Amino acid sequence: MFTRAYSICVDIYEKTQRFYQSAQTEKRVIGKSVFGRDLYAVKIGNGVPVAIAQYAIHGREFITAELAFEQAKIGIDRGSVWLIPLLNPDGCLLSETGLSAVSNREARQCLLDINGGNSDFSLWKANGRGVDLNVNFDADWGKGKKNVRKPAPENYIGVCPFSEPETTALRNFTREIRPDYTVSYHTKGEEIYWYFYQSIGAIARDKCLALELSRSTGYPLARAIGSAGGYKDWCIKKMGITAFTVEVGSDELLHPIRQLQQTDILSRNRYALRDLSNAWAQSRFLF
Repeated sequence: MFTRAYSICVDIYEKTQRFYQSAQTEKRVIGKSVFGRDLYAVKIGNGVPVAIAQYAIHGREFITAELAFEQAKIGIDRGSVWLIPLLNPDGCLLSETGLSAVSNREARQCLLDINGGNSDFSLWKANGRGVDLNVNFDADWGKGKKNVRKPAPENYIGVCPFSEPETTALRNFTREIRPDYTVSYHTKGEEIYWYFYQSIGAIARDKCLALELSRSTGYPLARAIGSAGGYKDWCIKKMGITAFTVEVGSDELLHPIRQLQQTDILSRNRYALRDLSNAWAQSRFLF
């Protein structure tokens, strides 16, 4: 169903394109990035539960896209999952390859200015115009303790919620699909965030599924104190959807995590979507 999507000296956007082109399942382009790169979604499985798993929303976390490729090869037993391997292609290419990823001279200079004149973009988290996409969603937007109010390599909230084409595309796709749950993959820390002020009834449901995700990966549950404006947060607060953020990779690793360091990440997360969908199907009549 899927062929190998990556090889040596191929950047993460090209790997994602190859993954998308090789997929023989339902697939679509859900939008474009600031610099006009396609945002790809590929569906694995069929039926309910329906889920969305999104990866690489932060530039320096491009390694998580590789996890999407692996999970697609494993597949799931029940239901369906839409995989969005590379939500932030511009930021990921900046982190992986530097300013060579930007063809427009004015944009290159603007990004260089945002980065304090530093040509090293390896730690860049934001998109192509200095907005941190995971604080750009309409869920207590602007209330995060690390939020900043001007373009930056990380933590800039944007001029308003959904100011960016990437977050707008994911919002619109989520509203259309109406998933039963979502998973957002990040690096690093090896923990699972599942809570964002949901109702007591939703807490029981969500924690039950979070514990299954913890069992599958070996990562403990945690709370992201002082965090707001993320995709998980918006799914829970505005859409009433069970949502998880999974931080893969040990804190001992340095950003950006490279391919040679991903063996443990793939091993621990390979079956996570399969196990989570099975758990949802088995527990859906309990809540």
